[in-house]
Amino acid sequence: MMRELHVSLNQTQKVRLQAAFQHLSDIGSQASSGLLVSVSDTIPVNNEDGILKGHGTSEHDGQVVATLCGVVERVNKLVYVRALRARYKPEVGDIIVGRVIEIAPKRWKLEINFSQDAVLMLQSMNLPDGIQRRRTVVDELNMRTIFEENDVICAEVRGFQHDGSLHLQARSQKYGKLERGQLLRVPAYLVKRRKQHFHDLEQYGVDLILGCNGFIWVGEHVVPADNEMVEDQESTLKDKEQSYTPLEIRQNICRIANSVRLISALGFAISVDAIIDTAEASKSSNIDIKDMLGAEFYVQTAEREVQKRISLLKKKRG
Repeated sequence: MMRELHVSLNQTQKVRLQAAFQHLSDIGSQASSGLLVSVSDTIPVNNEDGILKGHGTSEHDGQVVATLCGVVERVNKLVYVRALRARYKPEVGDIIVGRVIEIAPKRWKLEINFSQDAVLMLQSMNLPDGIQRRRTVVDELNMRTIFEENDVICAEVRGFQHDGSLHLQARSQKYGKLERGQLLRVPAYLVKRRKQHFHDLEQYGVDLILGCNGFIWVGEHVVPADNEMVEDQESTLKDKEQSYTPLEIRQNICRIANSVRLISALGFAISVDAIIDTAEASKSSNIDIKDMLGAEFYVQTAEREVQKRISLLKKKRG
């Protein structure tokens, strides 16, 4: 849990942290109807007829048993086990962040925190000129001017090949190369699939992209360009290259990034609300950016999560 930050806690902080996690465990058992199970545990279904055994379940001696560790979930007659910790399992439509590792004929290969590298075809992305047309040999020769090795890219999962590798697409202005920011890697199971994975944190001047694959981008806010603005963009390209990210924005990027690191190290689900709450708490407590990863704020974040969940539980009951 603390291996990512290597937090050194004194005895008092250890006691406080253990108490916080015990509270979280107690609250979780009260708030959730889901049953924690391990392999071979029996799942009670009250002898109902027509029970459908889903993922993570099996039948043994007339009883439904778990085949993996996790939380029992139920949708009508369907019973399945949701793993608490799992590797990234791509789905079509997932928003992902990846890093270019190779440029091949008519395609880029990306590392996306999956068992195989993903492929972004030249034909599956918008060209810099913004014109929708067939890709030519010249376009293929100029691929390195679009993306090169180690560039960070945001894209969408388009589908799967017969060998299991992923095909990506970046046909929208919101996709493409990411610059002036930090790329963070967290366990993919901490990032839940939501309707919105792109977030403009206006109060910080920061863009936040929560990749379903566990890669998170925190960078300077960029206004997506329309195709009609392409000529103006090309004329001001030199000005953009000479510009720089203001100090305040860079500090905000670091504060948001450290909030992500802290939430991940504690094993809490990563959401834009949790990230902003952690960043605001550090500011209100006058915590320096570098001290956000220290032992005291680490423990305070866990204790604050306890209070938040207690409030939510009271609202549900009340």
